Amino acid sequence: MFGQSLSRREFIKSSGLITLYFTGLSKFFKVNNKIFRLLDDDEKICKAKFKTFIENGLQEKPISDVIAGVGKSFLGTEYIANTLEINPKNEQLVVNFEGFDCVTFVENCLTFARCLKSSNTTYQGFKNELEYIRYRDGSLDGYTSRLHYFCDWIYDNSKKGLVKDITRDLGGVLYDKTIDFMSTHAKLYKQLTDKVNLDNIKGIEDSINSRIHYYIPKEKISNIYDSLNTGDIIATTTTIDGLDVTHTGYIYKGEDGGTYFMHASSKYKKVIISGNQLSDYIDEDSKKTGIMVARPVEV
Repeated sequence: MFGQSLSRREFIKSSGLITLYFTGLSKFFKVNNKIFRLLDDDEKICKAKFKTFIENGLQEKPISDVIAGVGKSFLGTEYIANTLEINPKNEQLVVNFEGFDCVTFVENCLTFARCLKSSNTTYQGFKNELEYIRYRDGSLDGYTSRLHYFCDWIYDNSKKGLVKDITRDLGGVLYDKTIDFMSTHAKLYKQLTDKVNLDNIKGIEDSINSRIHYYIPKEKISNIYDSLNTGDIIATTTTIDGLDVTHTGYIYKGEDGGTYFMHASSKYKKVIISGNQLSDYIDEDSKKTGIMVARPVEV
């Protein structure tokens, strides 16, 4: 019934109640009542995108422009939350080009860009790079090896030499906050019913809280527009207790010289470039207090 000739759309129509289904070559999973297909579709999409990017000479450009080109190729892609939570019992590398949350959008664009710049454009190469970016010290080793807190993501990928945290250099001030949302809201995470995972998360939070963090307050963001580049990674800080940031995306410099925000938007349910400039975007949400900024390093 679910052979190679069945399209994704046809499959979705005929299998609304399926949570996880395996065929000989394909795997489907359900997130938020939406069906996605791993392996076959994503490998084809990955190869097709690499082919198009290379034909257009994208790999010859600075990594900032490569990220912008990759990001624009995903404009309109659906926003789907929790796409990494396929299997709460067994952490696995998820590749999904048909739906992003804000972090997976950032990770996939950076992965494509780094693969292009290093001429590592196979599907396996993409997966290896994505794992290196997504997991602590570059290695998938269970749920708590994933970089759940984005300030930890920036820290770890800075250590790897993939990005540079430039928040302080841009005039950032101390972000004096205790980060413990996951451990204090463990009931929200199925994986944290496992005491070992919970204890590991508490240890990770202790490590995060031992570091000094900086942020740029929202009222100062417009003052640093000239210092921000297309492709800079933006993370929005928050008033929510225990959380470091609530949203991520990229700077996109418009043809009009404006400083815009390219991101997977939960409000618009798709990947967009904001209609207003970054500072105005941040001002729309009273819980957003400012930004952290990480700049991808040239390969």
